[in-house]
Amino acid sequence: MIYTLEMLMDLIEKTEKIFDTDLINKAYKIADEAHKGQNRVSGDPYVSHPIAVAYILVELGMDTDCICAALLHDVVEDTDTSLTQIQKEFGHDVSLLVDGVTKLGKVPLSTREEQQAENIRKMFLAMSQDIRVVIIKLADRLHNMRTIEFMPPQKQRDKSLETMEIYAPIAHRLGIRAVKEELEDIALRYLDPVACKEIEEMLEIKKENRNKFIDDIKLKILGRLNEYGLVPHIEGRVKSLYGIYRKVYMAGRAFEEVYDIYAVRVIVSTVIECYNILGIIHDMFQPIPNRFKDYISTPKPNMYQSLHTTLISKDGVPFEIQIRTWDMHYTAEYGIAAHWKYKAGIHGKDKLEERLAWIRQVIEAGQDTEDVEDIVRTIKTDIGSEEVFVFTPRGDVKSLPVGSTVVDFAYAIHSAVGNKMIGAKIDGRIVSLDSQVKTGQIVEILTTNSQNHGPNRAWLKFVKTNEARSKIRSWFKKERREENIIEGKAELEREFKRNYINLDDQQMAEFIKNIAERQHCESVEDFYASIGYGGISLSRIMPRIKDDYTKIIKAQEPTVLETISMTQQFSKKSTSGVIVEGIDNCLVKFSQCCNPLPGDDIIGFITRGHGVSVHKKDCINVISSMRDKSQLGRWISVHWEQNVSVSYRSTLDIIANDRNALLADISIALANFRVPIHELNARELKNGNANIVATIGIAGIEQLKSIMQKISKIEGVISVERSGK
Repeated sequence: MIYTLEMLMDLIEKTEKIFDTDLINKAYKIADEAHKGQNRVSGDPYVSHPIAVAYILVELGMDTDCICAALLHDVVEDTDTSLTQIQKEFGHDVSLLVDGVTKLGKVPLSTREEQQAENIRKMFLAMSQDIRVVIIKLADRLHNMRTIEFMPPQKQRDKSLETMEIYAPIAHRLGIRAVKEELEDIALRYLDPVACKEIEEMLEIKKENRNKFIDDIKLKILGRLNEYGLVPHIEGRVKSLYGIYRKVYMAGRAFEEVYDIYAVRVIVSTVIECYNILGIIHDMFQPIPNRFKDYISTPKPNMYQSLHTTLISKDGVPFEIQIRTWDMHYTAEYGIAAHWKYKAGIHGKDKLEERLAWIRQVIEAGQDTEDVEDIVRTIKTDIGSEEVFVFTPRGDVKSLPVGSTVVDFAYAIHSAVGNKMIGAKIDGRIVSLDSQVKTGQIVEILTTNSQNHGPNRAWLKFVKTNEARSKIRSWFKKERREENIIEGKAELEREFKRNYINLDDQQMAEFIKNIAERQHCESVEDFYASIGYGGISLSRIMPRIKDDYTKIIKAQEPTVLETISMTQQFSKKSTSGVIVEGIDNCLVKFSQCCNPLPGDDIIGFITRGHGVSVHKKDCINVISSMRDKSQLGRWISVHWEQNVSVSYRSTLDIIANDRNALLADISIALANFRVPIHELNARELKNGNANIVATIGIAGIEQLKSIMQKISKIEGVISVERSGK
């Protein structure tokens, strides 16, 4: 659909809000003139996009300044129109909004990861100045997702993943339900189209019965409530595609076990009516045990309030009832946007500044890390996940992501409580510090007054929230610098040794200095310290380090392979599947530093008493060895024998977000390829990720590529590398 100014003005006329239509028309004319001659990928006039964004914002109830900024949000970046001109024509607020949205655009940084990290930081900084910036950005992303079918396939997947990881969780945290669910559903169609189609087919099969079922439930409830003199508004809803996907495909439930696919929403005027209606409905239908949630007395962090209860109909069909007031309903539907849509949306303790305190927490948490994974994890865990509600001994409620530990709870109270923590009690019983908290529990944190006491590095392995992780790192950063330097240097040396990175002292010093500068560290000591307290994750930067090292080695001996004179004239076979030039019945072994496979370019090295060692030609050790001219005569030509069925060992280095059943999923994926698993080891990393090393038997490089591609698609997997590559 192509959006026009007439469509936007018609919508504005239908709303109950008062807009400055002259100012909106003025913004449109500037945008129309600035984008003249520009088209979107779909072929539509480009100006239809800012109009569409403005249209979405009117639906959300945003104000005149926000609508003007939406119409102008691309003119500074994509045209000759300046920010100064916008400020002159529309004032400070519109200029600030346009500038905030523009800063979330292209950032010329060296890698995609750095660009993504910087964009996220800028987004939260802009949000802290004016929350309307990110509401415009969400509307912008929503329209782009609605027209995503015109993008190339790879860009569709990239945008969908970014939407699922960043924008949908932010929409959720701001409480804008409609935007969140639509973003998730569109993204899912491109990330897992097969599963999405299956869900749609299951819903379609039951569509007629579903509509009749919901209508019957609504009539029964309305009839009973009318008997008590209550006249509520009642509506039905079906759970979103992604909501069903999470429970069926991610949680492993059967479609029939998702009890809240069908829901009826009852909206009344007062809180007292909510609880009265709950009692009446529980008298009408059988409630399912442990499926009642009171979000009125304990609101979600995005200020969502409702009573939720799951019931069984007379026909044995489970369904959910949501009971709320009209004010709660506006907040549930529009979230933070209700502040502009309904004047009574925020009052008393529900102040806008208090509701946006979490934004400052994300900004502070991102200051102690250069790792984009940590920033994305903040959004996915601290913002996007389901919550548990835990009580202090005094009765105060703390909301935490599911899976949070007593240490997370301590830091949620105050950083000083976490830093002085020596133990914890749940419901009066002493528990270990990695114990996870659950809704309704009373947690008491035990502390010490000792001045020398601080957090333990091991806590970083099991804390859930980025707030806790950031505060622990911050303590080590400030209090244990010398210890961090020693720890970081030792960890870097271990990684260099594991990856066969070896240079002379002068080259190594320069090499590490360059790495430190690229990580925005002022000195090598700062770089070591950042590794030590966890601000820099070596698992994330090692691939780039290995590439840089290979370039150094190759630059020193650019043509060294061509200096080898291969004079042997006859090819001799070996039982290993490798043909060694000029040597018969030769013992052949494959080097562990590069693990060559059929399909790799290879070369052999004549060892003393151990036959020929086969390496990849671009192996770092090969290039390093060839700098020693005395060794050149021991290199020999080898190549793969054709059509030989031999199993070769190869090692995969996998980095993934640590979670339950991760190792099982990887094992199943390998088993599906029917390859032998010689070794499978896993270890936790300091940043909360897991490192899995798998040694398997395979036929060649093509099979290995297929396996790596399959593993990379497993939930939570960040990278899959061939060890020694």
